[in-house]
Amino acid sequence: MNVPGVELTVVAAVIATGLFVAMAAFQATLAAGAPVGAHVLGGRHSGVLPPRLRALSGIAALLLVGFALVVLARAGVVGWPAGIADLLIPASWVIAGFLVLNTLGNLASKSRFERTVLAATTAVVAALCAFVALTA
Repeated sequence: MNVPGVELTVVAAVIATGLFVAMAAFQATLAAGAPVGAHVLGGRHSGVLPPRLRALSGIAALLLVGFALVVLARAGVVGWPAGIADLLIPASWVIAGFLVLNTLGNLASKSRFERTVLAATTAVVAALCAFVALTA
């Protein structure tokens, strides 16, 4: 297939996937009890997160991996069941929108780590996901 922009779309999807995996790994470390609570959720919990928030971090890690698969499928990097392929376009936009909202939340945080590292990461991934949604 020789469509202009396809190669760049794949590159954007792969970069987004790498960032999704990094964010999922971070959430997994929170779920596993890493003592970095002061750097997330506005710094409300120093040390290890409470059990409920650790469980939510585990769910977030799984969702982030799922988001990566949707973006890869939208870019044509991985296959997707034909019966639900029509969901890839709106799902890609929903993911991009969710990440924009996540970025705004990170920017409003009292945690410097969230305002800088996490906000920048989610903003970049949001832009990459929107690009893939638009160009694939």
